[in-house]
Amino acid sequence: MVDSANPSLLSSPISTKHHLPIKSIDTTKHILNTRRSLNCTIGFSILIFIACTFLLASTSSTHFFHSSPFWLNSFIKSTTNSNPNISYKQHYFPSFFSNFPYSSPSLSHNPNIPSQVNNTGVDLLSQDSNNATSMSNDSRNYDKNLDLLEKQNETKKYVMQEKNSTRNDKALIPKRKRNYKKWVEMMRGCNLFDGKWVRDDYYPLYKPGSCPYIDEPFNCFVNGRKDNAYEKYRWQPNHCNIPRLNGKYMLELLRGKRMVFVGDSLNRNMWESMLCILQNEAPNKNNVFEVSGRQEFRTEGSYSFMFQDYNFTVEFFRTTFLVQEWESEINGTKKETLRIDRMESAAEKYKDADVLVFNTGHWWTHEKTSSGKGYYQEGEHVYDELNVDIAFRKSMSTWANWVEANVDPLKTLVLFRGYSVSHFRGGEWNSGGHCDGETEPLKEEKEFETDPPMVKIMESVLEKMKAPVFYLNVTRMTNFRKDAHPSFFREINSSEEDKKSGVRIQDCSHWCLPGVPDMWNQIIYAQLLFKHREKLLQQHLLAQRSP
Repeated sequence: MVDSANPSLLSSPISTKHHLPIKSIDTTKHILNTRRSLNCTIGFSILIFIACTFLLASTSSTHFFHSSPFWLNSFIKSTTNSNPNISYKQHYFPSFFSNFPYSSPSLSHNPNIPSQVNNTGVDLLSQDSNNATSMSNDSRNYDKNLDLLEKQNETKKYVMQEKNSTRNDKALIPKRKRNYKKWVEMMRGCNLFDGKWVRDDYYPLYKPGSCPYIDEPFNCFVNGRKDNAYEKYRWQPNHCNIPRLNGKYMLELLRGKRMVFVGDSLNRNMWESMLCILQNEAPNKNNVFEVSGRQEFRTEGSYSFMFQDYNFTVEFFRTTFLVQEWESEINGTKKETLRIDRMESAAEKYKDADVLVFNTGHWWTHEKTSSGKGYYQEGEHVYDELNVDIAFRKSMSTWANWVEANVDPLKTLVLFRGYSVSHFRGGEWNSGGHCDGETEPLKEEKEFETDPPMVKIMESVLEKMKAPVFYLNVTRMTNFRKDAHPSFFREINSSEEDKKSGVRIQDCSHWCLPGVPDMWNQIIYAQLLFKHREKLLQQHLLAQRSP
């Protein structure tokens, strides 16, 4: 067998003697063939390399460069001295990529920031090629690029967690604020007042008997009421959860602000509840005090408690109708009237507060207002007789117009607390009505008291208002709570004889503290939290989108 790999054997005498003559081989042709093969191999390899490089460079995603610090660094640094107005793709492939504008959705003119596309398909980043970020700036700020890269990777994780949503806002919001976003959206769509009372042994929010600011008529525990189940209920909406009131966090939300309650004794009931909740969480209770030094809060006028560590005040202005009680001279005789066309006289003092909580209601059921004879006044005209429902609507409209004309909705959160239900049995407050012995809430709505006409009237006025007002609709939730009124325990040391004889008037309108008004304030806390988180989300999105 001829060993073609070793041509020296072909000229050997031995080989010529024992083998047939063999045609001589041209070694020059062999060498040429070998070189052609090598050239083909090298050329093919170069073509593969060029094709791969081109593929990587022309891909619509920059994931390869982001996933490899070496490649990213090489591409960025290699363009340091290049034209600052071109991208890394144009730097390496100028003849190809020069034909594509920066606005192409598949191209990002900054390799560290992917194109952000909103739900309309419009690029949220600037698409003006004249303002494109230069690669040389990227190289000089490489540390910043790495930070941006980390943020981008973190954003991608958040987007993956939100598979069911295509909204780009979610890709811009950090994880904690993403949770805020879900909560804000849930609260915005939830009817807080469609729910029920549930037993919760983690309530009340403050220890019974611990608050020095509760007036005697509301201080049922101190006045000797032995059952305490009424303290351990919280309101549970059917379709969402109200966050438990965190007094310390609420104080921080209200730092440097004014919260003012305006209304009748039911709003004083609510004001004292708020005082107790916040005072319970104040770090230094000696720095919580009534500004004028008063300790009795049932007289006319206003009261202001200062939380000195927070430069924050909780105030109460007593006005039973929200409109002005007046005195007119009729036929030479002075007579008390109600100016249903004028806001109450102290309104100028609280119009700039940060939180305003209004109410009115119960005094419109008293004899003078319900009869409407010679009592209601508009301008100089005193009506001989005016239906109480008409008078109430006019008064509510006067209040609504004042709010729209005088309260800045960008500064002040305005709330109107609705009608709080009474539970007198066997008469009214002054005719033997009572509610003692009740220890559990009502279970069925069919047992509810009928709402007075003023409920529909106030709701219709609120619906027509242009200014944003949160309607704290407590009517249904209070209708359940026949068990939570002071009844006999509006006074301390009521004797058994007085209770049995019915000499003592029972209170079935106001509420024991701790008790129902604490939940009203918990809903206010939820609203403050809602506004705060909504503002944080808006600020964050604006910051992310700003150039």
